[in-house]
Amino acid sequence: MSIRIHAVAITVSDACSRGERKDESGLILAELLRELGAEIVDTKVISDDLGPLTDTLRTFADRKDVNLIITTGGTGLAPRDNTPEATLAVIEKEAPGLAEAMRSETLKQTPMAMISRGVCGVRSGTLILNLPGSPKGVRESFTIIKPVLVHAIALLAGQSHANAH
Repeated sequence: MSIRIHAVAITVSDACSRGERKDESGLILAELLRELGAEIVDTKVISDDLGPLTDTLRTFADRKDVNLIITTGGTGLAPRDNTPEATLAVIEKEAPGLAEAMRSETLKQTPMAMISRGVCGVRSGTLILNLPGSPKGVRESFTIIKPVLVHAIALLAGQSHANAH
């Protein structure tokens, strides 16, 4: 049984949501997902406000036509960086290995990886991943998690380990 990824790409940025900056990271993320063979169910640009971000993650995760949500932005230490808190508020179980792998590998490229607080987890059978907000960070982090995405989505869909490969 073949699993298809049905993804939502969410850019979390006050500046992009106000139209003050172009959403380069979100465009790159959608492109990388398409290259993986994912269907892009939706893309969204949202401010760093915790409440609306939490509601957006919950709404998309609970949809039957979505099995992957990837955010870009809001993972740093700035006062308005709320993506990890929003993600932790909605997930039912954490997937720390994904976030650890992204931080560990990107740390080889930049010391800024040490201050990334992105988290990963699952809600309603949907995998939610927090990526950094920079285009470079999106590319590097996606490259790290790409080899396991289809397998992870297959496991969440109930396939056995043997059939998920």
